[in-house]
Amino acid sequence: MKISEILDKIKQWDCNLVEVTGGEPLFQDECSDLLKELLQYGYEVLLETGGSLSVKGVPREVIKIVDFKCPSSGMTEKNLWSIIDDLMPFDEVKFVIGDREDFEWAGKMLNKYSLSKKCTILFSPIFNGIDPSLIADWILEENLPVRMQIQLHKHIWKPETK
Repeated sequence: MKISEILDKIKQWDCNLVEVTGGEPLFQDECSDLLKELLQYGYEVLLETGGSLSVKGVPREVIKIVDFKCPSSGMTEKNLWSIIDDLMPFDEVKFVIGDREDFEWAGKMLNKYSLSKKCTILFSPIFNGIDPSLIADWILEENLPVRMQIQLHKHIWKPETK
């Protein structure tokens, strides 16, 4: 889909916020161009990225949501921790939690990289994988400076909906 087609599609709705997500947007050659175009049209722009690719080419004004991978994902070795140096206070780091090990690991990363001093931190349960109330209880017990988040779109629409 061309950038102009994406912009035409977005203009159908009376909105001022656009989130670019799905798979890994930064794998798309024209992602940065799309983000710049959206900003030029006055949209508030969010980019959700998987935490394995540099965000240096992302316009500063874009709110970056970096989804660092926890142990249960089997992909922790793909995390590019140097991204943290490029984060702004309005950006977010997200950990998708599947079990207690993920929770404890995310807490260690929170401390190791002083993440809560850099930006907002999100803990999100794996959809249909762990009871969100468990994570909420753990957050309260540990008094962690994080926000709890669920994947609302998966509760509204079928999880496989694109």
